[in-house]
Amino acid sequence: MDPASQTNTVLLLDLPPSALGGIDLLSFTTTPRFKGVKNLPPGLHFVFASSEAGLAVRHGAWFYVSPGSTPQIFIKKWDPATEELVPETEQPEVMRWRANLGSMWKGGLTPYRQTVKSEETAEDDTAVEESTDWTRLTSRIGSTLLSRITGLNTDHWSLSSASSAAEDLEYIPGLDQGNSVKFPEKELQFLPIDLKRTWRIGATGQERTEAALDRTWALGDIIDNHCHGQDTRTRELEVLGELQFAFLMVLTLNNNSCLEQWKRLLGVLLTCQEAVKQRTHLFIELLLILKLQLSHCMDTETGLFDISEEDGGFLRPLLRRFRKGLDDHDGKWKFDVVEAFDELQDFLRDNFGWELDDAFVKRGMLQLEDGEQVEMDVGGLDMDEERGEYAPTIVELTPSQMKELGLDGSRDDSATDGDTGEDEETADLDEMDTRY
Repeated sequence: MDPASQTNTVLLLDLPPSALGGIDLLSFTTTPRFKGVKNLPPGLHFVFASSEAGLAVRHGAWFYVSPGSTPQIFIKKWDPATEELVPETEQPEVMRWRANLGSMWKGGLTPYRQTVKSEETAEDDTAVEESTDWTRLTSRIGSTLLSRITGLNTDHWSLSSASSAAEDLEYIPGLDQGNSVKFPEKELQFLPIDLKRTWRIGATGQERTEAALDRTWALGDIIDNHCHGQDTRTRELEVLGELQFAFLMVLTLNNNSCLEQWKRLLGVLLTCQEAVKQRTHLFIELLLILKLQLSHCMDTETGLFDISEEDGGFLRPLLRRFRKGLDDHDGKWKFDVVEAFDELQDFLRDNFGWELDDAFVKRGMLQLEDGEQVEMDVGGLDMDEERGEYAPTIVELTPSQMKELGLDGSRDDSATDGDTGEDEETADLDEMDTRY
């Protein structure tokens, strides 16, 4: 084979029959002839594999293809003893596979592609076009971030479905931590986020209350003290890069710890108010990234993303809260953020039927006391106040609790006949209080 015709290639060797293989947004079931993927474009890529196409533990690795004229070859192999995708580090083996690349070029290597149906030719099921979503989904992921989260390796950054941050590990009494996938060797080093304490140490009273409602301080603490970079902008982008990393590891590896970190990051970012004004560019890019991510959230077969639920899971209330927070401010920066938010809201309305602000009218039938039904338009309802932790709850009181509240229905024996009517009226009111 003419070396001039070679392109950037990743070899995935020794995979078991009918294994699951994947690169970036594409996954497939391998065949015995499959040896890897060729024609890789420059940039970050992520390969992953598992012993079967079901819900087995998946192992993956990030690697970077440098732009340039010299083709690069990355070699990963499946270790049957540990069922893990590992790099080939033995130089004689590396040289042997490089020399034999030509023999497998046509039959053993599949061309790199990230394809989607073309909107212009949607009627033709065979018509596809190249998607640039992977490049946009990884736009803020860099080598510094990958090394911090997964550790520095010789030629790749690896993790698996079982990799976890320390705060997400399930500590089970009596379980041997050394031999359980619940306690993998690799610990993910995420940005530290504690949504239960979003104020500075030593804060008291009103400052704590304000920091709990507006998590601007918590976001600033993460950016200033835990992100890397010479300037503020670089450190801010690391937060978005980790959001992208966490999302993609859920999408490709079904990693639960990454899902929790994705939620934690959104839990901080979407509950900031002052920070939106101070870091406008950060939040505009956040909304654009989130819109793209949500367009892929249904790609995972495990249903880890729950935004298709009627109430939108955890995300819909966060977005509504974020939108309401913008109403307290004015300025050109607000116009830019609202414009990006409206794009996200249009997407969610079209695809999931969500309404994220109060500027809408709900129509329904109301039955009056005489049985007549009338059609009513009700606008400006705060739907979140009637759901989740704010939903009303009916509690059945114990006899002792009713007695303490004076709701046991007993009357004072010393009451006179003239007091009977008043006592009965009071009892009726008490009964009503108990029901409602």
